[in-house]
Amino acid sequence: MTAPADPPGLAGPFRRSFWRSPVRGPWLTSVLGLVLLASIPVMFATGLLSYAAYNPDLSPVNDLTPGKGPLGFYLFSWPTHPIWLYRLNQGVHVTLGLVLVPILLFKLWSVLPKLFEWPPLRSPAHALERLSLFLLVGGAVFEFATGILNIQTWYKFPGSFYPLHFYGAWVFIAGFVVHLALKLPVMIRALRSRSFIGELRTNLARTRPEPPEAGYLVSTAPAEPTISRRGVLAFAGAGSALIAFLSVGQSLGGPLRWTALLAPHGQDVSRPDDFQVNQTAASAGISQTEAGAAWRLTLGSDGQVSHAPVALRRADLLRLEQHTASLPIACVEGWSTDDQEWTGVRLRDLTRLAGVTRPSSVLVRSLERGGAFSQVVLSAGQVMDPDSLLALRVNGADLTPDHGYPARVILPASPGVHNTKWVASLTFRS
Repeated sequence: MTAPADPPGLAGPFRRSFWRSPVRGPWLTSVLGLVLLASIPVMFATGLLSYAAYNPDLSPVNDLTPGKGPLGFYLFSWPTHPIWLYRLNQGVHVTLGLVLVPILLFKLWSVLPKLFEWPPLRSPAHALERLSLFLLVGGAVFEFATGILNIQTWYKFPGSFYPLHFYGAWVFIAGFVVHLALKLPVMIRALRSRSFIGELRTNLARTRPEPPEAGYLVSTAPAEPTISRRGVLAFAGAGSALIAFLSVGQSLGGPLRWTALLAPHGQDVSRPDDFQVNQTAASAGISQTEAGAAWRLTLGSDGQVSHAPVALRRADLLRLEQHTASLPIACVEGWSTDDQEWTGVRLRDLTRLAGVTRPSSVLVRSLERGGAFSQVVLSAGQVMDPDSLLALRVNGADLTPDHGYPARVILPASPGVHNTKWVASLTFRS
């Protein structure tokens, strides 16, 4: 069949004949789209689980998206076991997001002519398709860009990362669902039109354009091929595999941590106090004076029966019964430490000193002033878990200032920012 001629008056990328790649077409776009179709729901689900891990309904202190309305539905209180739960969730979310970058870029390349389609609106159905495409492409670029900047701790946002990424995810998934509903039949037909195994066996010399009637993405004036479809898929797959190899070690740990060259926190070394931190004592404004001999931990209660606050020195805490728990620190950026041996006082033991027998939560305040996570509210399940500690030592040595000296909270299966460092007070609520 002869390809339709370009309407008169069009120039540049608005002319179909401008796009000359012979491998563009519905089949290649659908194969790349199938990978995204299988992966994006996983990304979205792990993102919602990460949101749930912050326990936003427990207290306004924990809620970083106060204007979320029904978008911030909250189904359950985040558990404390297995201890690697949050580490696994964020490892999947971040690593999968990075791995999908080459696939997304090749997918955007494959549909680039659609962005210049003319006329831009032919019917209400076409307008809906174009709107879904705008939300899908714009949302994808925004989510991946802000996510990667956050992973690299380069916070060049016009606001807080958390609400921007949260609302952006809902815009993106709305476009994704609408676009999927409109394009799923087209994708199924395109995938059935050619054999996947057959295309993998087709070399450059035998590469031919799809027939013109296959769709708008097929070039009306194809050039000689410079790459086969299997070559495009190989480039996309190799790029994803390379990114996975250079990033997954920051979540898995062990020997693979040395391969995590894209990780912003480097690798572990031999010293017991030398493992990853997001924020140092200096960057948090913690002075040696307030974290030194003058430091006191204030234990308080907030309930029907209040007790006078109790002030404890670090030496007082060391005289209390000590417990050790082997726990990692896992952060929203996807990096995590290997399991560290934390030693300190169980939070549930401190509730009794505060005069509370059945705590519903605890408000933890840090010496840090003004930070987004200088305070946090922990649930009753987190307080009463036997592995939840006010840690004083790690790996047999006193905490260093960067790891929270004189005392820090360490919790199983929680976001790293909830493991508050430089703790100043604990206020238990009954």
